[in-house]
Amino acid sequence: MHPLDLLYAFLAAIAGGFVNAVAGGGTLITFPVLVALGIPAVSANLTNTIALCPGYISGVFAQAKDFPSQKQRLIRFLPASIAGGVLGGVLLIFTNEDLFRKIIPFLILAATILLSIQKIVKEHINKRREGEHLNSSKNWISFLLIFLASIYGGYFGAGLGVILMSILGVVANDSLNKLNVLKQAISFSINISAAIFFSFSGRAVWSIVLVMAIGASAGGIIGGKVSGKIRQEVLRWVIVIIGLSISIVYFLKLR
Repeated sequence: MHPLDLLYAFLAAIAGGFVNAVAGGGTLITFPVLVALGIPAVSANLTNTIALCPGYISGVFAQAKDFPSQKQRLIRFLPASIAGGVLGGVLLIFTNEDLFRKIIPFLILAATILLSIQKIVKEHINKRREGEHLNSSKNWISFLLIFLASIYGGYFGAGLGVILMSILGVVANDSLNKLNVLKQAISFSINISAAIFFSFSGRAVWSIVLVMAIGASAGGIIGGKVSGKIRQEVLRWVIVIIGLSISIVYFLKLR
């Protein structure tokens, strides 16, 4: 890669890490930049997945005090999240490049819509009664839903957090903070499972992975420090507008 390309990827990763820490939706920034740099769409997607994994670890550590209460739920969901993440990764690897380029606008549009309803999802969860443990009768339903979400996460991943919060809000009544740390842990298990699989695919651009991992970590730290001073709703809607614009551009390319 040209040094200037690495710089662009680094800056995009800082922006993506920052956005993820404050409002979510960082992939809507980083993935299109990688494609714009000339990286084939499938390789750009899996490279992005590997590079952004560190951000999920920091998210879990940031809420370490809430993690013990969710440990049993995480253990219950791990088989579904790992299996789904790997399956999503396998589907991505075996997706034809031309076909994936045709799917991209729909994936970006879906992720943008998910991001736009993020506040509605959080408000719904906040209204639910806290402290109720997952009913045993819902175990298989929750397992299936997490598995399906994990397949999507391993395949593309943008908007995964909103999907997981929606599922967890339905199958488990708990506080938003506690569900959020569970969401982060499940997201990490999905992404790291897919990332490990992608690492052996021979299609990751490792120079990009390195600079993006550093950039995303830096952006996440910055975002975490200033998140209380920034209007999250404003930033979220800026990302929604960017996502809609990018999806329109990709739809026009299909014509």
